[in-house]
Amino acid sequence: MNRLSTTRRSQVVAALVEGNSVRATCRMTEVDKGAALKLLVDLGEACERYQDVTLRNLKLKRIQCDELWEFCYAKAKNVPEEHAGEFGYGDVWTWVAMDADTKLVPTWGVGRRDGRMAQLFIRDLAARLANRVQVTTDGHKVYLEAVEGAFGSEVDYAMLVKMYEGDSGKSPESRYSPGHCTGATKQRITGNPDMRHVSTSYIERQNLTMRMSMRRFTRLTNGFSKKIENHKAAVALHFMHYNFARIHQTLRVTPAMEAGVSDHVWSVAEIVGLLDR
Repeated sequence: MNRLSTTRRSQVVAALVEGNSVRATCRMTEVDKGAALKLLVDLGEACERYQDVTLRNLKLKRIQCDELWEFCYAKAKNVPEEHAGEFGYGDVWTWVAMDADTKLVPTWGVGRRDGRMAQLFIRDLAARLANRVQVTTDGHKVYLEAVEGAFGSEVDYAMLVKMYEGDSGKSPESRYSPGHCTGATKQRITGNPDMRHVSTSYIERQNLTMRMSMRRFTRLTNGFSKKIENHKAAVALHFMHYNFARIHQTLRVTPAMEAGVSDHVWSVAEIVGLLDR
């Protein structure tokens, strides 16, 4: 397979980060599907390595966490028996942490929605922070043990528990529109969180950004990920572009610049250049 030029690589990446599917990207750029997917996986790994090293010793203040559902290969009910229970087939969750002030996403994780993944995710978040922070999550109980295990008493932690009208316990996999929110309760868990800032509004808006910027997250389509490796790579590329190259409309700079991690707006070509580092 011939090596794609930097210009052609940039065209492919620019199309992908703006929410186009792989097939649509290939039609627009006249790049073979196999070459586009190989570029996605290689660049996604490079983006993940770069952010793993760069997003450290962060001086953030108010962190919001949430999980976003998607499926890979097929919906859980349609997964073949030989792959039943195997990760990468069926339900996949993307865990995301976001700073409410800088809008930076310091860490994310792709895995199951269970206690083990919660602990890995929160520990990674804690390792990237340089100071005491306030953390807000939803009412998912696995966060309780995870936050305590990662931060101990060195955190101001609260939960925002929302209640929905007519919520019959359906899982997010079978419900595409949340019920009408009838109320929310703020619960102080650890430390002394400022209850005025106990909110998940920013991270929930980030969920929308992810669904609009990655075609494989768009519901009720056939653009979902077929391989978990491609899914993870797409998420890493998305957050590289979001943190370093996409100017936030409110901040007028990128989240990485606002957080003091970067001194300029990255171009798509500069992101592609991570492959050669």
